[in-house]
Amino acid sequence: MNAVQRLSLKGKVAIVTGGGGGIGRACALAMAELGADLVIADIVPERCDEVAARISELGCTALAFPTDVMNTDRIRECIAASDDKFGRIDILVNNAGGVAYKPFLEQSERSWRRHIDINFVSMLAATHAAAPIMARGGRGGSIINVASIEGMRAGPNVAVYAACKAAMISFTRSMALELSGDNIRVNCIAPDHTITPGGRGNRSGPVDESKWRVPTPEQDDRMRRVIPLLREGEAYECGDLAAFLSSDMASYITGAIIPIDGGTSAAMGWVRGSQGQWTQMEGQRADR
Repeated sequence: MNAVQRLSLKGKVAIVTGGGGGIGRACALAMAELGADLVIADIVPERCDEVAARISELGCTALAFPTDVMNTDRIRECIAASDDKFGRIDILVNNAGGVAYKPFLEQSERSWRRHIDINFVSMLAATHAAAPIMARGGRGGSIINVASIEGMRAGPNVAVYAACKAAMISFTRSMALELSGDNIRVNCIAPDHTITPGGRGNRSGPVDESKWRVPTPEQDDRMRRVIPLLREGEAYECGDLAAFLSSDMASYITGAIIPIDGGTSAAMGWVRGSQGQWTQMEGQRADR
């Protein structure tokens, strides 16, 4: 196969949790652009339908399956419906998640458990249900877990979320070994600052960019200075990476944790000062 053929996902079936908006939507559309059929699992029905319609316009088949991933029975129903419709599952993107910003000592046990259910348990349930179907046909498959840079560093005020993402990273590595005999590759992408509907205040209802919160110039400046590439990431950039990892171009990649963060994990606390100089504290000399 040539490079174009190795990148193609034609004939493959992908399931994306949280596929109705943000990074999940971008993953679904990138995979459809490469020829995959899609199952969109999202808690917002209108978002499922909108993405499914976009996929149909691209000439691929889509199943919209509204799913609250905190209900593991519903996750299993989604996987079963995917198998019934397509007779195979080749790609699973465990993307659904969520976070509330609050100091740990002010967080209730209910909040802990909701964080764990949506970010971690949902991934366990989807992987447990989908992997046997991938293995069944002898074709193998690709599982992409969408974690976060917070799983690789301290996460003050998002401690439980960060712990879940760290667990997701560890689980990725373990599954890469356990499922390797069935030629199922398991990888993880770790975004940082990425423009999404939730991050712009569009947390419910259809995705509508015209209603997104716009950062002030001061907020934009502060954000840019902590990102070496001087901008927030776009969701489609995460989608492109997930699509690549699902293709035969990545056939020898498994157990990888790939930051997609504009360089923030490499910076390790270094930021640009107000004059553009690299520093670890505003007001210090970058060349001290």
